[in-house]
Amino acid sequence: MPIDLRHDDDVLDVVAKTETFVRDYVLPIEDEAAGDITAAGGDDIRREMNAKAKDAGIFGPHAPVEFGGLGLNMCDRAPVFEAAGYSTFGPIALHIGAPDEGNVHMLAHIASEEQRQKYLAPLAAGDVRSAFAMTEPAPGAGSDPNALRTEAVRVDGGWKINGEKHFITGAEGAGFFIIMARTSGAPGDRGGATMFLAPADTPGLAVGRHINTIDKAMIGGHCEVSFTDVFVPDEDILGEVNEGYRYAQVRLGPARMTHVMRWLGSAKRCQDVAVDYVSRREGFGGRLGDLGMIQQLVADNEIDLAATRALLLKACHELDLGNHASDETSIAKTFAAEAYSRVADRSIQMCGGLGVSADLPLARLSQELRPFRIYDGPSEVHRWAIARRAVGRAKKAQQALEAKASADAR
Repeated sequence: MPIDLRHDDDVLDVVAKTETFVRDYVLPIEDEAAGDITAAGGDDIRREMNAKAKDAGIFGPHAPVEFGGLGLNMCDRAPVFEAAGYSTFGPIALHIGAPDEGNVHMLAHIASEEQRQKYLAPLAAGDVRSAFAMTEPAPGAGSDPNALRTEAVRVDGGWKINGEKHFITGAEGAGFFIIMARTSGAPGDRGGATMFLAPADTPGLAVGRHINTIDKAMIGGHCEVSFTDVFVPDEDILGEVNEGYRYAQVRLGPARMTHVMRWLGSAKRCQDVAVDYVSRREGFGGRLGDLGMIQQLVADNEIDLAATRALLLKACHELDLGNHASDETSIAKTFAAEAYSRVADRSIQMCGGLGVSADLPLARLSQELRPFRIYDGPSEVHRWAIARRAVGRAKKAQQALEAKASADAR
């Protein structure tokens, strides 16, 4: 069957508009604030950028059309999100940053009609932000979701939630939270989790300390959040009771790939800055870009970027077909997260002292890219999962051969 990797003209038009919007409007805002969204104005500048993106016809490219978005599938999101990610503020401007983009995707797929109107509609419009409350301090859930300790207990008319979360992205200023809590079993047991929707002003829900991290472009920070007898009515259960992890898979794979898309734009920017520099900087009797060692760095960056796009589109194709794409998304996420750090590091090296200065954006872009090797699953956890599935397939194949041999012998 022929495979066409080209995007339709209407998608390419959105890409072109996004590139112009980011270059002419968003990048100056980012550069003036040195990439710190809080210093740039937080939600005030977000709302201003959102309005401009709506005027440009590029706001919410992932959101359902019925809620004002463009309704792009995963493959078509890739070049648009990359174009937006050229600036670390671009995803905020187009309303495609984490965690809101992933939450829009999940709510569009599994929310009830009442929940779609109450939560999805204002989120897709950019009227509010959201947070996904999963990660807990040790010994709670982190890379191992089965360690979940936040507990929801059934009460008259709904549930009461108690527990602690941390590293909750976008928590400060969020309009509502999607809370993962244990509704059966004990910490360490597989399954038994449920997702709950709760407005931020629900009594007992408190956003605490901002955890200071090296990335500064995620609006709302990475925060500690506590839940003390937080009441959630039955109608605000997202999905089904005890099926939280199964429903969360609707979000996790696509959200990993949209992270790859957005940070691909930042990695490409690193390469562009470095190539521009070495093509002009003179030394050793010529331009740096004519030296073999510099050319190797340039070529290796091009290879990493191209390989990332190929792995990304393969994973997105599988997701668009409705497949879980567990291997494809883990492979693409792991490769991309590590490739981006390589690209940023090579770019800094090519630019010498300027590379580690504030005169170029490379040093701070490197700090934005480095956490991706941890966010949405550390590389080591993804490698473990990839290997476990590969070994599992080999064991099944061996068992099938043994079973066939046994049957043939009878």
